[in-house]
Amino acid sequence: MRAAYLVEPSADHPVEAIRVGDLPAPTAPPGWVHVDVRAGALNMHDIWTLRGVGPRPHGGPHVIGSDAAGVADGREVIVYPVLPTAPNGRTVPHATLLPDAGHGVLAERIAVPAHHLVPKPAGLSWAEAACLPTAWLTAYRMLFTRTTVGPGRVVLVQGAGGGVATAAIGLATAAGATVFVTSRSPAKRDRALALGAAAALDSGDRVPELADVVVETVGPATFGHSVRSTRAGGTIVVCGGTSGFTADLDLTRLFAREITVHGSTMGTLDEFRALVAFVDTHLVRPTVDSTVDLADVRTQADRMLAGTGFGKLCVSLT
Repeated sequence: MRAAYLVEPSADHPVEAIRVGDLPAPTAPPGWVHVDVRAGALNMHDIWTLRGVGPRPHGGPHVIGSDAAGVADGREVIVYPVLPTAPNGRTVPHATLLPDAGHGVLAERIAVPAHHLVPKPAGLSWAEAACLPTAWLTAYRMLFTRTTVGPGRVVLVQGAGGGVATAAIGLATAAGATVFVTSRSPAKRDRALALGAAAALDSGDRVPELADVVVETVGPATFGHSVRSTRAGGTIVVCGGTSGFTADLDLTRLFAREITVHGSTMGTLDEFRALVAFVDTHLVRPTVDSTVDLADVRTQADRMLAGTGFGKLCVSLT
């Protein structure tokens, strides 16, 4: 089978660490099933893995990727990417992603636990379906588990353009919230407006209205603005830091406005099922920046590193 895999990480040149070639198809242990993958997508987690950061199996080729949609026993499915399955309501920061346990999904044929398969909505393309497992699940948990988003709520999404950010725009808009976004790129601001954002601002600009919820994926470059832009009693939900991991914190505003700051990571299997049902019911179409053949996966990794994409960077395995 064709697969995108890692043999040796490279901290300085992570994209060059990607190999694409033939590997033996995996066996399926009891309770696991094979999936013939039709599409996958990249995440920053893959870049960190290629750099050698975080857990990975020892020895031999290591298939990368945690996002996949495909066919299992004639059924069109999407793969839930977290091991072990976390019970509903529990946090999942200490769970393990499939690729970290040696079960990466950027391959023509994969083996996953049978209960990790969720039916693919018929209205989604393979690439759109492959957007959901990591970035969209992360955004769903941020908006609907760590806080509450719906009609009458104002949501600020920092750094519009990334996978989680575009997912948050789509989900919050579909839920009836008013969404503001920020980006340094005029082109990305225009595209965010086309997705349904009510206002698109340059990074650091004053928001039209203080937000009930701030979706924070950028980190130190925007965190001060996130605090200034949150209303009294509002919530900032943090899932990453593309600009770094140490941010200054304005404690005066934090306690004077009684702002809550939540960390959030991925989501449970029940949340994933709820996300897929939400997308299907509300006819939400995940934003796909582009789709390339598996042989060109390095192109997508390059674009992720450069931050030039808008939406998910997908890979076709058909």
